[in-house]
Amino acid sequence: MAQVIPFKGFRYNASKIDDLSKVMTPPYDVISPAEQDRFYQMSEYNIVRLELGKEEPADDEHNNKYTRAAEYLKDWIEKQVLVQEKQPSFYIYQQQFSLSNGNTYTRTGFVGLVRLEEFSKGVILPHENTLSKPKADRLKLMQACEANFSQIFALYDDPEKVIPQLLKRHIDANSPDIEIEAIPGIIERLWVVSDHSVIAQIQESMADKKLYIADGHHRYETALTYRNQRMAQNPHHTGDELYNFVMMMMVEMEDSGLIILPTHRAINGIKGFSREEFLKKASKDFTVEEHAFLGKTLKERADEMESLLAKKGSHSFVFYDGNLRSCHVLRLKSMEAVNERLPQHDTSYRSLDVTILHTLLLEPLLGIGNEQMANQEFITYTHDLTEGVTWVEEGRCQMAFFINPTSVKQVKEVSLAGEKMPQKSTYFYPKLLTGLVINKF
Repeated sequence: MAQVIPFKGFRYNASKIDDLSKVMTPPYDVISPAEQDRFYQMSEYNIVRLELGKEEPADDEHNNKYTRAAEYLKDWIEKQVLVQEKQPSFYIYQQQFSLSNGNTYTRTGFVGLVRLEEFSKGVILPHENTLSKPKADRLKLMQACEANFSQIFALYDDPEKVIPQLLKRHIDANSPDIEIEAIPGIIERLWVVSDHSVIAQIQESMADKKLYIADGHHRYETALTYRNQRMAQNPHHTGDELYNFVMMMMVEMEDSGLIILPTHRAINGIKGFSREEFLKKASKDFTVEEHAFLGKTLKERADEMESLLAKKGSHSFVFYDGNLRSCHVLRLKSMEAVNERLPQHDTSYRSLDVTILHTLLLEPLLGIGNEQMANQEFITYTHDLTEGVTWVEEGRCQMAFFINPTSVKQVKEVSLAGEKMPQKSTYFYPKLLTGLVINKF
């Protein structure tokens, strides 16, 4: 099963960098152009220059954001802005955060290197499809820099809680090596674990486990491609070279801080849309229940819709088209309609709320098929229900479908079935911070 090894990570040198929060960022794929500019201005050593460099007008094959990232990396190592761990280590990584419900959560895992395995071996399991453009970008960066700047996020099963207890003992006995608030509201802590005994226990406990990719499918597939290229180029390939491994953050599936946020769908650009006609057609497969708002403000309406979702549970959706008096709850009558349409898919896939929404509402009633979804036509996504309500009431979108989050159990079941979830099915919150530790091959 999963082979996990410690590594001599590169970390920012605290004696050279006064404020570590100024050099770290969220993952590359959630950074907007405006945020990229802000990170550039924060510090000349911000990790954005490595992970998501700016494109310049004069860029060519030999001088571009990838070659610049490699030059920055080399320069920062030479200047000892980045320094390498003296001992092979695992890194306990903890994030403390709050949600809009007022509750505070702590998610704890550990960062190590994991041997790359093809998905067909069933050791490392995906749940999402990937796109070629992001993988081509990540591959060019990996080829230029020979490094992982951010961790892939993976889950593992540990019913006996052996590893979480090991991590807790180390946390209780030691102060963190890093504690920062780089993203407002999220406290990030990192402990360096170089104790041979602890490392051996973690490795032994992980040896019989599968890993389920939560976030980072593009980076994982890129790492596989890169490994295959390096293998082909290396006549003395042994399988132990660092390019055979990829940096991962691993979290136990029942960790109390493991949160998946819902991804709501806001819809715009549907011509000739009629609410009455839509609800009439929807009533074939769903019970349609109108809910009259008690509250008078946007926030109160949003809170009521959030409560409705939680109360109605799975296979239920809140449909809202900006009518300030009411919204509608659509609850699936039976799985029969989904099963008929998707006989080729496993039950785990068919029972996802996102699958039901796409298969019985968005595609047949609004004409939004797989191609439109892939091209992000007609749909805008948000994890914040209040934001979705705002878009609809301000007229930026025609309507929204609010949805309950996918569960961790469903991620596991879909992965084990060899299925891939529809686009935008999971949003693990918070994202992992980039810049805490770097793996250089």
